Amino acid sequence: MPKVIAALIRHADYQQLPDTPSAHQPFPLTSEGIAQAHQAGAVLREAVVINRWTLSSSVDSSQLLRAWQTSQIITEELFDLFPTPPQVHSFDELAERGLGSANNLTISQIEAIIRDDPRFPELPADWKSNSRFRLPLQGAESLLDAGERVAAHLKCRMRELVENAAADTLKLFIGHGAAFRHAAFHLGVLEYEQIAQLSMYHAQPVFLEYLSGDEWRHIGGEWKVRTKTNAYTD
Repeated sequence: MPKVIAALIRHADYQQLPDTPSAHQPFPLTSEGIAQAHQAGAVLREAVVINRWTLSSSVDSSQLLRAWQTSQIITEELFDLFPTPPQVHSFDELAERGLGSANNLTISQIEAIIRDDPRFPELPADWKSNSRFRLPLQGAESLLDAGERVAAHLKCRMRELVENAAADTLKLFIGHGAAFRHAAFHLGVLEYEQIAQLSMYHAQPVFLEYLSGDEWRHIGGEWKVRTKTNAYTD
C-alpha cells in the first residue's frame, strides 16, 4: 500500500499589525516572507527527490492572502515535479483561530470591550495563548476549536488521497502555525503539553504520515521550540 504524507506548512512572514492577536489579517507577505516561500520550495524539492515521492497536484491553502501567496510561490518552485499542473484550492477550514466580532482589533481594544461589558468576567492573563479559552464574543473560537476544524479537514483530504494514490504521495497544506499545532494534538501527534512548548518555522514543512485507522506519525521536519520570550502569533 502506498504511503501518503501531509506536509504542514506555516505561511511565510507577512505584514502583521502590531499588538493585534487576530490571525485573520488580510495582508500580504513581506519581502522576507517571499524569500522564505522560495526557500520552502527548495526544501520540499529535496524531500520529494530523496524520498521518491509523487506530489499531489491538489494543494490546499487557507483563504488568507499570506497562505495563498506562500502556496503560489511553492507550487511555482516545484512546478516540474507535479504529475499534472498544480491547482491551489483555498479552504475556510484551514484558517487560524478566529476571534469573531473582535477580529483585527488590538489587544487593548479587546480587553476594554470585555471590561466594559457587564455580562463578562475579567479576562484571564493568558487569554491569548490558553488553548481552551474562547472569547465570550459572537463567532469566537478557542485554539483547540480551530485545531479540531483543521484536523477534520486533514483527515478528510488524506482519506481521499489514500483512495487514489498509486505511489508514495506527498500532499501540501499551507495554513497557520497555531492551528496546525493544535490539529497535531487532535491527530495524536503532539501531547497537550507540547502545544505551548512548540511553534512552527515560517514556510518550513512538518511531515506527517497518514496511517490506516486514522493514525498519524511525525516523520520529518522540525517543530520550532518556543522560548518564554516568543510572542504568541499564528
